[in-house]
Amino acid sequence: MSPTTALARNMPAKILFVDDEPDLESLICQKFRQKIRTGEYQVFFAHNGVEALSTLREQPDIDIILTDINMPVMDGMALLAKLNELVTMVKTVVISAYGDLGNIRKAMNGGAFDFLIKPINFQDLEITINKTLCHVQQLKENERARQEREEKLRQSEAREREKAIQLELALQNLQRTQSQLIQTEKMSSLGQLISGIAHEINNPVNFIYGNLSYVNDYTHQLLSLITLYQVHDAHNYPEIEALIEKIELEFIKEDMPKMLSSMKLGAERIRQIVLTLRNFSRLDEAEMKPVNIHEGIDSSLVILQSQLKAKPNSSSIQVIKEYGDLPQIECYACQLNQVFMNLLSNGIYALNHYDKKLSPEPIKNEPRTITIATSMLNREWVRISFKDNGPGMTSDVINRLFNPFFTTKPVGEGTGLGLSISYQIVVEKHGGDLKCFSQPDRGAEFVIEIPISQNNRIEMKAT
Repeated sequence: MSPTTALARNMPAKILFVDDEPDLESLICQKFRQKIRTGEYQVFFAHNGVEALSTLREQPDIDIILTDINMPVMDGMALLAKLNELVTMVKTVVISAYGDLGNIRKAMNGGAFDFLIKPINFQDLEITINKTLCHVQQLKENERARQEREEKLRQSEAREREKAIQLELALQNLQRTQSQLIQTEKMSSLGQLISGIAHEINNPVNFIYGNLSYVNDYTHQLLSLITLYQVHDAHNYPEIEALIEKIELEFIKEDMPKMLSSMKLGAERIRQIVLTLRNFSRLDEAEMKPVNIHEGIDSSLVILQSQLKAKPNSSSIQVIKEYGDLPQIECYACQLNQVFMNLLSNGIYALNHYDKKLSPEPIKNEPRTITIATSMLNREWVRISFKDNGPGMTSDVINRLFNPFFTTKPVGEGTGLGLSISYQIVVEKHGGDLKCFSQPDRGAEFVIEIPISQNNRIEMKAT
């Protein structure tokens, strides 16, 4: 079986003849009509080197180029030089007259595979084509074998990389699970503590608040009785007149209602704080349900109130609320409150750290602020922003901000879990997004974007 026959079983041999003789094309087609008709050969023709290069661009898988040397526009030697610049497996056979043996030798030295002498002997031509195709076929098989080896090597490397990635992911998941368990336990303990304190405070406060209305009624009744005694009999009893003057009865009558009103306001304030604490812990609301996001933010602020106050070496932190008109959000309220607590705590720490970094004196020209803004992102999503005017962060810190155990705080002051857990809660639990925008010395802004309903979490957010 000839090499060309073996090659034809896969695909036709592509042969390009480059010659300016006008009758060559018809002669070749006549001599090789059987091989062309059966699809063993696919033959192309060009009249000079420029046309040959154009054909090669259109048919980059040509196997053999048989080219004359003496041609207009671009001769065979120039074409051979151009082909040597191209990294291709095409083989070139030079065809020229007896008197051009010097150029043939030069072409062979320049990379031609073989040569033929004009006038063409078609039996020699077929033998040369078969020999050249055999060589090209061997080159292609070697190239395929090399590519297969490289592909197997790439696949093996890819499998090893995949194993390494899987191990890394398993380690990250383990670290994440550990951090989540730690943080969940901490928040559970905090929630239980807050809930217990709120419950213990709530009972005596309700007792006091419930009795204040009766005390107020009794006081007004007694004051009315005393006034009546004054009108009718007090002037007949010098001892009563003296006691009235001594205890400053008129002042008591004026001040007593004010005291009761103040006590009532204080009791109402305590009741509100207790309600806020219970709202933060929400131990009885483990399932996802619609809640008022603003109540969760406010409850976190109540718990952090002491950290917002002025210290000996730093000014107070002003909280600016820019609340939008939001509907109730379907969420895990306790977990989302945990996110608010983490973001606010980080903002407070950044501002305190910034003060210490700049000067031990309080900042007077620019008050320290945390701005909390909420708004509708579109009909299905809401946006919650926590922005401070603290020291800000570099892009390198931002890129690692949500990694488990990454922290910029000194040893003993931070675990690097808060933002990682917050990211999981917002992204994985609620199908939302948590982003940070910051530059050094320009503060930081954390933005939460979550769907109003979990049915909308697969909908695209408007940009």
